Amino acid sequence: MYKALLNKIEDKTAVVGVIGLGYVGLPLVLEFNASGFSIVGFDLDEKKCKALAKSQTYIKHISNDRLRELNKSKRFKATTDFKMMKKCDVLIICVPTPLNINREPDLTYVENTIVEIRKTLRKGQLISLESTTYPGTTDELILPILEKNNDLKVGKDFFLAYSPEREDPGNPDFNTRTIPKVIGGISKTCGDLAEKLYGYVVDHVVRVSGSREAEMTKLLENIFRSVNIAMVNELKIVSQKMGIDLWQVIDAAATKPFGFMPFYPGPGIGGHCIPIDPFYLTWKAREYNISTRFIELAGEINSGMPDYVIGKTAEALNEKGKALKNSKIMVLGAAYKMDVDDMRESPTLILMELLREAGAKVEYNDPHIPKLPPTRKHKFNMKSKPLTEKNLARLDAVIISTAHSTYDYDFIVKHAPLIVDARNATKHVKKYRRKIVLA
Repeated sequence: MYKALLNKIEDKTAVVGVIGLGYVGLPLVLEFNASGFSIVGFDLDEKKCKALAKSQTYIKHISNDRLRELNKSKRFKATTDFKMMKKCDVLIICVPTPLNINREPDLTYVENTIVEIRKTLRKGQLISLESTTYPGTTDELILPILEKNNDLKVGKDFFLAYSPEREDPGNPDFNTRTIPKVIGGISKTCGDLAEKLYGYVVDHVVRVSGSREAEMTKLLENIFRSVNIAMVNELKIVSQKMGIDLWQVIDAAATKPFGFMPFYPGPGIGGHCIPIDPFYLTWKAREYNISTRFIELAGEINSGMPDYVIGKTAEALNEKGKALKNSKIMVLGAAYKMDVDDMRESPTLILMELLREAGAKVEYNDPHIPKLPPTRKHKFNMKSKPLTEKNLARLDAVIISTAHSTYDYDFIVKHAPLIVDARNATKHVKKYRRKIVLA
């Protein structure tokens, strides 16, 4: 089975199935297609499958032109029919791994996917999990499900590996092909096949000794970011009390050519990784009676930043003789970072919930997200309000949560009565500084 699958991968006759056609899965589809493989894309959302068939993108940084090239190749099909997984030689899992309300791993999407794979599992298939998870998921959770009630053995009849996604939507400097790919197999044969496969779609493959090392690699990357962001968020609070411009301090420290990497404060943390990944390790560590205090403290600080921004907003309104309740407040930027349409775990949504709970009249603007779709945690029925002189003037305050580069900050500051800037986006605005409160 190993040699047969290896030959299929080498001559690119292996059919690759990608499960989950979102921000991780769809870029992977495009790279496999560009490398000459035939791909079947699986998703529960029929709207996505229909959109792909019509070459209509639903992800901002992936153009319709790229989807037209994908369909023109005649080597791609998107479907909701998971029975077609039997026709695939490779199955790559790119489904969400959120946290539940208790901040514990929710692997429902992964487990359901693996159960579906087991129904059609056959000899000569390679399964690769890309979803972020805790160390031990691949060998402790996935493998037993796949081997249950059948005679197929991993490393001999079928193959299993873990390769964490490293997508960064909207990053102009790196893409799926140029970002090094970490791979760890359940066995040597599993790792060898995965390394050979991914070697066709990425420029550099980084092989580690097993799936647990690959799983821990992903967590380390994002715990590193979470901890450093928490540090500058805490320093922001201290610096503002001391009358120090922390953004200026960070820029000055960044001139040191060694031993320092700049991180910047904000209204909270968002995206599919940093708010979630650290808690996967804290949960797993408890199984070994270990308390990950450093990680948990960072999570606590970052989670508290939306409350801090709301507090600064209330203080600024109070200085003007107004209460937060019944104030008309617009939040700029629903996406979790600048210049993307990705709002997963965006702190803006938390800000809006807190404002609404405080009795404020909330609206938002985001040029990349014209309407707020429902998420697992939030249900807003809102459309983006245009940034006109009239709309800004009727507000009590504007909160800058995501600093999109398309915003005209001079115009916004000029016409809004109060700016609460959580991103230091207005640092170059020369006039009307008295209107601006850094948060």
